[in-house]
Amino acid sequence: MLKSKTLSHSRTDYILIWTLRGFALVAGVIAVVIILFLVVEALPIISQVGLLRFFSDSSWNPAEELYNFTPMLWGTLLVTAGSVLIAAPLGIMSAVFCQYYAPAPIAGVYRRLIELLAGIPSVVYGFWGLVVLVPLIRQLRAPGTSLLAGIVILSLMILPTIALTADASFAKVPTNYLQGAVALGLSRWAMVWGIVFPAAKSGLFTGLILGTGRGIGETMAVLMVCGNVVQTPKSLFDSMRTLTANIALEMAYATGNHRSALFITGLGLMLMIVVLVAAAEVISKGKIYQ
Repeated sequence: MLKSKTLSHSRTDYILIWTLRGFALVAGVIAVVIILFLVVEALPIISQVGLLRFFSDSSWNPAEELYNFTPMLWGTLLVTAGSVLIAAPLGIMSAVFCQYYAPAPIAGVYRRLIELLAGIPSVVYGFWGLVVLVPLIRQLRAPGTSLLAGIVILSLMILPTIALTADASFAKVPTNYLQGAVALGLSRWAMVWGIVFPAAKSGLFTGLILGTGRGIGETMAVLMVCGNVVQTPKSLFDSMRTLTANIALEMAYATGNHRSALFITGLGLMLMIVVLVAAAEVISKGKIYQ
């Protein structure tokens, strides 16, 4: 009887393993197909003008065969970096509050609110930014649609990702670590700073990378609040355009080399996301910052 149950469990585990492997294979194939599609669509303009002109042309004006997307690259990097600098400390500290300072009922309600923020569609964030945030910024300096508006909106959007990842990382810190800190007479903050943060550092860095990935890939919200002017922003109040917004705005009518140039933009975004995902994988395994 025992042997029969063991064989049944083994067969079930075997089927489950191969099912999961099949799903993983399908996901990998889809990713490879997407990359190959981007490469094939981008090849015509690469063969004609090369890659250097995407950084050396005087401006982005495909109608005149000018393909410099450096201003949009800078816009993407600046709006993402600014949002991460704001959202990272807020998200991590909110997770610290939930785990180590808030009473259980308050912590539970707070987590539900953070999860609600994570579920709000990006277009809703963008609409709120357009009708509320942009007019407030315009009172400080016109036109209102700006790098600053994009940073604030993206901060709100990636904060839940960082906060929930940090909260899950703190929850996995071994209890004996905390008990040892209490036995040594450490204050609560000393325990968090000296024990919890080092123990949860892999999860914290993973959350930062995932938040950064969402910031890079966000389209609709930044399209609505950043002004969509192709220029390198010189201040927080300057209008700008991101790479994702550029694809969304121009793909509907792009043809020929213009269309291929947009696929080059897509390849650049894909490369940034691949680097971030690889870094997250390495950090999650604790191979860095040990």
